[in-house]
Amino acid sequence: MTRTDLPGDRPFVLLATRAEDRPADEEYALFLRFTGLPPERLRRVRLERDPMPEIDLDEIAGILVGGSPFNASDPWERKSAVQRRVEAEMAALVDEVVVRDAPFLGACYGVGTLGTHLGAPIDGTYAEPISVVDVALSDAGRADPLLSGMPATFPAFVGHKEAISVLPAAATLLASSATCPVQMFRVGENVYATQFHPELDLDGIVTRIHAYASFGYFRPHELEFTLAAVRRSPVTVTGRILRAFAERYAR
Repeated sequence: MTRTDLPGDRPFVLLATRAEDRPADEEYALFLRFTGLPPERLRRVRLERDPMPEIDLDEIAGILVGGSPFNASDPWERKSAVQRRVEAEMAALVDEVVVRDAPFLGACYGVGTLGTHLGAPIDGTYAEPISVVDVALSDAGRADPLLSGMPATFPAFVGHKEAISVLPAAATLLASSATCPVQMFRVGENVYATQFHPELDLDGIVTRIHAYASFGYFRPHELEFTLAAVRRSPVTVTGRILRAFAERYAR
């Protein structure tokens, strides 16, 4: 399918929280590229700038959530007013999404938002530096329609200070890595979260490395090492997950 081949006319919504314009704009462009959606069918909401608009789940095809510099496990007193607002708005939306089993795919920050809803422990136990890791599908992952045709093991971009350390029984584990046991999971039939970044290509992650060099993902003297780490192995198939999401839920 090309962009114009996707059925239906209901839009998807991308919920974004990046305050820095260049990585924010590149993130949106990458979601457009990998989903195959035209701009009029992928509405971007920049939550770091504007309050959450009313989202009628009956009027949209699905929700995508991009990555974020926000960490769910940060102490409350260290969270900015914007982060607190975004977390409250996301929590209310995710509560409705899970109850209705509405199409939802959260990339990286989706683990924090969906994991919080589940009451999962989210901490730094399985944090991963910015790099490429090999992600392996579980038996449930190999059977999942969003992962149909994916290799049993594939390289993916990661970089996160927190992760789910124990996945609750209410969720289905779809993928893991050697350094992070919960790389992708599903709640119900239609609600997904990934710890890795299916929306990134090499240029996109290089942009983020430079944009967030002072955010504590690596030490200042580790910049070149980090740039080398994301070139360790070509990442070429993770975008298929976004395309599968768009094709499955376009209506």
